[in-house]
Amino acid sequence: ILPFGRGSGEGGDAQPTEAERQVWEKVNEVLREAVHVLEDLQSYSGAGEAIRQAIQHPNEDRMQEKAWSAVRPLVFKLKKFYEFSLKLEGALHGLLRFLTSTRCSPTQHLEQEQALARQFAEILHFTLRFDELKMTNPAIQNDFSYYRRTLSRMRINKVSSEEESEVNNELANRMSLFYANATPMLKTLSDATTKFVSENADLPLENTTDCLSTMASVCKVMLETPEYRKRFASEDTVLFCLRVMVGVIILYDYVHPAGAFIKSSKIDMKGCIKVLREQQPNSVEGLLNALRYTTKHLNDETTSKQIKSMLQAN
Repeated sequence: ILPFGRGSGEGGDAQPTEAERQVWEKVNEVLREAVHVLEDLQSYSGAGEAIRQAIQHPNEDRMQEKAWSAVRPLVFKLKKFYEFSLKLEGALHGLLRFLTSTRCSPTQHLEQEQALARQFAEILHFTLRFDELKMTNPAIQNDFSYYRRTLSRMRINKVSSEEESEVNNELANRMSLFYANATPMLKTLSDATTKFVSENADLPLENTTDCLSTMASVCKVMLETPEYRKRFASEDTVLFCLRVMVGVIILYDYVHPAGAFIKSSKIDMKGCIKVLREQQPNSVEGLLNALRYTTKHLNDETTSKQIKSMLQAN
């Protein structure tokens, strides 16, 4: 029923064709790693207490060492997450090349290449889940800031540290920019989609925007139609569908010159926001925030007052 659903009977068992296999296998590897990245992020508790003690007792070496040894392994995790975002970008490019080719229409692509459409949906689901977890975990930026401050102090005091080879200054700067973003993985995907469009100038832009708008409308219809909705295996499937819908809206808003909110947009924004508003508020607040704060065109003059007020925080 859903070309990129989850689980049996929801399009979750689609197998790649021979032509798709190479791309599918590469992306599958990335998606397998995504599971561990989310687990690591979910259990990320930060070094807040050790850092507080170190700052309060600046002359006690034992406290400094304790904070440093608490922060180091966490920063290696953050480095792993950042490096994973680069792999995600590569995976997305491979999928878009397939799903936007001029061989057939976007709807036919999603029907005929279900295994790849499913992977694209999985990437979007991961991205929004990652950003939801990151947004609610201030420890990430605090830990990283402390790490950088300590490292530069070591440099000034000429204390050699093997960390330099692990996270050199250039990498630390890139990681800093990545984590400074409220939704770093979405930013990665939006930039990657924009880059894909500009690098494939011979490909009509509609191929990409139509692929995204078709996915958005499939998700919306699945969520708002009771007979489809009741076939969902669990609440997880509903959330999966919501995340995919929001993800494609944001990508569309980045690559379409006029964005997703304009009257002539191929995405029914009012319908999509209405579907979000009808869910349990605590389960979709992160998704509404993603539309409020990470889209490109929401605050344009061309966006109707109605859409803006629908997205206002209560």
